[in-house]
Amino acid sequence: MVQSIGGIVKYSATDLDLLAGALNKDGICVIRGVFEQKLIDEWVQAFEKLFHERQNQPGGLAPREISRYYLTLPWIYPFANELVFANPVIMGILERVFFQEYVMVQMGVDVPFQGSDYQETHRDFRPLFSDQIVTPLYALAVNFPLVEVTADNGPFQMARGTHVLPREEGLKKVASGEIPMESFYMQPGDVMVRSPLALHRGSPNRTNQPRPMVVMGYAMHWLHTPKVDLTLPKDYYESLQEKLKQMLRCQLVESLPQNKVETYVNFKY
Repeated sequence: MVQSIGGIVKYSATDLDLLAGALNKDGICVIRGVFEQKLIDEWVQAFEKLFHERQNQPGGLAPREISRYYLTLPWIYPFANELVFANPVIMGILERVFFQEYVMVQMGVDVPFQGSDYQETHRDFRPLFSDQIVTPLYALAVNFPLVEVTADNGPFQMARGTHVLPREEGLKKVASGEIPMESFYMQPGDVMVRSPLALHRGSPNRTNQPRPMVVMGYAMHWLHTPKVDLTLPKDYYESLQEKLKQMLRCQLVESLPQNKVETYVNFKY
């Protein structure tokens, strides 16, 4: 048995096989009850403080269209937590769909506010070669919300199975309704693993509260990912097990920079 943090939900090897199968087939799977509420509460408190600080510094937030922002999380407590970025349930999925060594390359938050609108339907990555060649999953986004995701506060929307279709074919099937654009509702503690090649979009947040969604990016070890980065304090990195060191594609520094300027602005393909 594989157990999630806090013992909320237990996942067997068969459960993980089924989730990995859904991820390969649909381009997405949702894993319920991975993180306990106490952990989410710690992240909420730290995130709210960080967002306020970034709002007040030039370039501290990356704009993502109207009333929607992205920010990279600093590698400090509570965000620097191997029970999150190397969670055994999440790793169990990744190890079933990545057939070579993989690395973590990103940890940030997407935040739509009231006044946000539908994003243009897009992908986060280009195909490896061309739209005519279907390739195995080579990059994945792992998302988890810090609040309940409802129909009103900007749920992530995705068209299942479009990660293996040429982009234009997928867009036509979505436009005709043959493949629906599905909203994914989540509770704090749930985790979504998805292919960034699947056609998707953000939807409007019509409430007066932000909807922060954490995104952790993982990719095959050979993939070049210049738009995102991880910066770790050297002493924290040195405290990790060798396996985790190898999994983190990161820049090491003696101390983290005080003013982070966001560069991950262009994100749609």
